[in-house]
Amino acid sequence: MIKRLGFKKEQILGLVMGVIIAYAITAIAFIATAIGITYTPLQEGAVPIVVMITCVLAVVVAGFDASRRAVKNGWAWGMAAGCLYAVILILIIIWVSGGFVLDGRKIMLTLLSIVGGGIGGALGINFKK
Repeated sequence: MIKRLGFKKEQILGLVMGVIIAYAITAIAFIATAIGITYTPLQEGAVPIVVMITCVLAVVVAGFDASRRAVKNGWAWGMAAGCLYAVILILIIIWVSGGFVLDGRKIMLTLLSIVGGGIGGALGINFKK
């Protein structure tokens, strides 16, 4: 089926690896934030800002990595990485919270993930070797 759509296995692997790297970055940043809240004067009110910044930077990296294996349309591969990142994040939120409530933060996070992935994809396709 992948061949019918015109995708190569390397491109799909790049997309998946980009998202995995993005989640590794996210996990490291969230752990560092939790340590910062525990052992420094950093307040919990900073968490939403840290989450947004971390997610945007992570999807830029995911888009960059996903598009490096693409032949063309790096922005599209980057946006796909951002979408995949956002979908997985929303599924994790549903699982952890026990339900889903659509609010402004989730919408903003999804949009920033898609746009950030697209920017990373555009950069990645242009920085190929």
